[in-house]
Amino acid sequence: MTAPPLDTLKVVAKKSRVPTPPRAAPTAAPRTVQAPKVRKSSHGPRDPRRTRTVLGAVVAVVAVVAVIVGIVLATGGQSASAALSAAGCTVQTFPSEGRSHVDKLPKGYKYNSFPPTSGSHNTQWALWNIYTQPVPFLNSVHNLEHGGLVVQYGDKVSAETVQQITAWYAQDPTALLVAPLPALGEKVAFTAWTQLAMCPGFDEKAANAFRDQHIFQGPEKFPANQLQPGM
Repeated sequence: MTAPPLDTLKVVAKKSRVPTPPRAAPTAAPRTVQAPKVRKSSHGPRDPRRTRTVLGAVVAVVAVVAVIVGIVLATGGQSASAALSAAGCTVQTFPSEGRSHVDKLPKGYKYNSFPPTSGSHNTQWALWNIYTQPVPFLNSVHNLEHGGLVVQYGDKVSAETVQQITAWYAQDPTALLVAPLPALGEKVAFTAWTQLAMCPGFDEKAANAFRDQHIFQGPEKFPANQLQPGM
C-alpha cells in the first residue's frame, strides 16, 4: 500500500464519526398476548443422574476452552513482550486517567505518562495519517480512545529511521497515527490506551508485536473501516 502524503494536522469533530441511529419503526397496534402453551413430554420422569452427567460434561468442556484461550492470550503476550524486549524497548502500563472532554487542558495539568496514554482530551481527534509536524496531545489521546495507536519519534531520530517508520506505516495504516515529537530525542514511542513502549530506535518486529497486542483495544470500539487514513 502506498503511504498517504505527509500532511499537516487536521482534525474532525467526533460527532461526525458517530453513525446516525436508525429511525424507529412506527409503533404497532397492540396485540392480544396469548398464554404460552406447554408441550407435554411423551417420556417419563427425567433421570437426575443423567442430568448431572450432562452438566458435568458441559462444565468440563467450558473449562478446557477457557484454559486454551488463556494459554493463547498468555503466549501472545509473552511473544509481544519478547519482541519488544529484544529491541531494547521499555514497556509500561499506566492507570487510566479517564476520558473527559475538554476544550483545553487546565493550567498545570500533567498526564501520568509521556507521551500520554489516557486522560482528558478534546472532542476532536487527529485524522488518521502520517504527519511531518507534532500532533497535540489534546487530540492524539482521543485517537487512543478509539482503539488506535500513536507512533512518535524524537528530533534526533535519523532520516533513515523515519523512512523505515513510513514504510512500516504504509503496509497497513489502519488506526495508525505517526508524527514527530521532538522531546523524545533519539527514541521512538508507541502508545495505545494505557500502554507505552519506549524504544531506542525502530524495530519492525517490535512495532508489529505492539500493534498486534494493543490495536482496537481502546475504551471506544470503532470498526476498522472507520479508522482509515483521512478519517
